[in-house]
Amino acid sequence: MKKIEAIIKPFKLSVIKDALHEMDLSGMTVIEVKGFGRQRGEDGLDNNLDYHDEFHAKVKIEIIVEDNILDKAMETIKKAAYSGKIGDGKIFVSNIEEVMRIRTGEKGSDAI
Repeated sequence: MKKIEAIIKPFKLSVIKDALHEMDLSGMTVIEVKGFGRQRGEDGLDNNLDYHDEFHAKVKIEIIVEDNILDKAMETIKKAAYSGKIGDGKIFVSNIEEVMRIRTGEKGSDAI
């Protein structure tokens, strides 16, 4: 099993969720985060006061998938998150040793 973590633009969340549902992937954790990469911070105006925000609002999604659908899930997220502009995000993959559903005690694939 693999854990996919994707940092995306917030307005892409619904598109990604719908695309993953089409793959029959329904479990997802969503976390509001802030960060920056090549995009850096941005300047703006808030209540007529100048400010510089060092971070951009992003969304982090986390899903657990079977190894055999990892590539398809990553490609689905990539296509749905793509805008072609800087700041589209990143996808990270890590190994998951075990999963247990708290309610039933199911483990492994049955718990996803």
